Amino acid sequence: MKIKSLHHICIQTKQYEKSLKFYNEIMGFKIIKETADFHGRDYNTWLELGNIMIELQTQKKGKPLNDWSSLNEGPVHFCFLVEDIEEAYQEIKDKGYKDFKVKNGEVVYKVENGYLFKIKAPEGTEIEIRDNRNI
Repeated sequence: MKIKSLHHICIQTKQYEKSLKFYNEIMGFKIIKETADFHGRDYNTWLELGNIMIELQTQKKGKPLNDWSSLNEGPVHFCFLVEDIEEAYQEIKDKGYKDFKVKNGEVVYKVENGYLFKIKAPEGTEIEIRDNRNI
């Protein structure tokens, strides 16, 4: 098998409207398809930004979701690479979003050879924004 690329990230949410608004208005993803009553879910929606896609979906009817926790096994966060970390931070702040993770009293902080900050999406997903591709 030869994997060509990551196709999408799927995010389930109990707060569909808040999460949709966050990914669309704050993060800049374009809604490309929204389907109501999709396989037992209220909504299943595809969002796109460049070559990155998110599948945003509500829980299956009658099946409650557990709250997000960094103590769960599996993915803990995902990360977007930006050219200018301060510009990205300011842009999100200017849009009125305030749920940033603070580390050692700072929102934007240095990690090895670059800077990053983290935000929490309405459904709890932790999103890292960093300015250096090198790990």
